[in-house]
Amino acid sequence: MLIRDKAPRTSGRGKAPEERSIEELLQAGVLVLDKMQGPTSHQATAWVRDVLKVDRIGHGGTLDPNVSGVLPIALGRATRLTDLVLRSDKQYVCHMKLHRDRPEAKVREVLGTFVGDIYQVPPVRAAVKRQMRVRRVRSIDILEMGGREVLFRVDCDAGTYIRTLCVDVGEALGVGANMAALRRTRSGSMVEDQAITLQDLTDAVVRWKEGDPTWLRSMLIPMEVLLEPLPHIILKDSAVDAVCHGADLACPGVVELDESIAKGATVAMMTLKGEAIGLGIAAAAAVDLLKATDGLAVRTQRVLMPPGTYAKGWTLRQRPA
Repeated sequence: MLIRDKAPRTSGRGKAPEERSIEELLQAGVLVLDKMQGPTSHQATAWVRDVLKVDRIGHGGTLDPNVSGVLPIALGRATRLTDLVLRSDKQYVCHMKLHRDRPEAKVREVLGTFVGDIYQVPPVRAAVKRQMRVRRVRSIDILEMGGREVLFRVDCDAGTYIRTLCVDVGEALGVGANMAALRRTRSGSMVEDQAITLQDLTDAVVRWKEGDPTWLRSMLIPMEVLLEPLPHIILKDSAVDAVCHGADLACPGVVELDESIAKGATVAMMTLKGEAIGLGIAAAAAVDLLKATDGLAVRTQRVLMPPGTYAKGWTLRQRPA
């Protein structure tokens, strides 16, 4: 993180994400649902909406009905960030069945050849155009193998079809294979240990209504977690409200920024308290932005914070008489 000579103090406006109330988190929060086998992702999301009584809700990353595991659910303003979840990398644990016996050493060898860039055509049942695509598999680790049963963990790009991967591995082994079961254990920074069941969520809401918010509060995550993969630019308090009204960010409004920022990169604009303001496109590289005393820093593309959260620190130019 690159810092200007002296970072200004924060004002009394705004609120650190971890200090938000349950009501505020329901308007700008995320929860990690442990989706069971059976319902679609849309059905599971609708059940969460009914339990929480929220108007705006969306999920990040569809799971097939027969697939269980991590399903990020965005609430309120956080639904504007579900595209970031869709693009984030994933981790799965897969149960693959071989159609004939093969030595474990050979299975390990062949699985290792699928680490890296692989070419896939989405299966017929997929709701996307069936054309060749490239996806990166970062790692494949066999957790257990017995006979024709193989349990492995895979870290991969979003949009990697594990069912297709199993078929391709079977062909490479010369025996055929199919996916018997699949569970998603991570989506971006959200992991299986954070996942809650629908029943637990229902019980936590009942406790909240009875006066104990502790359990439900532990389940709700501030929406800023969805911005973690992006480079950040920290704004002066006086520049926040202008961006909230859709204005571009000028260089004098920058306090800190990630040194990895390149010109044209998508960046997250944040307050000194760690609140999400919006997303934009960097007008220059980090080093140039830090040295600039005027000019444009970020072209605002998406506003996440309501206007008026911070005091107005700008004025409109008067028209000439």
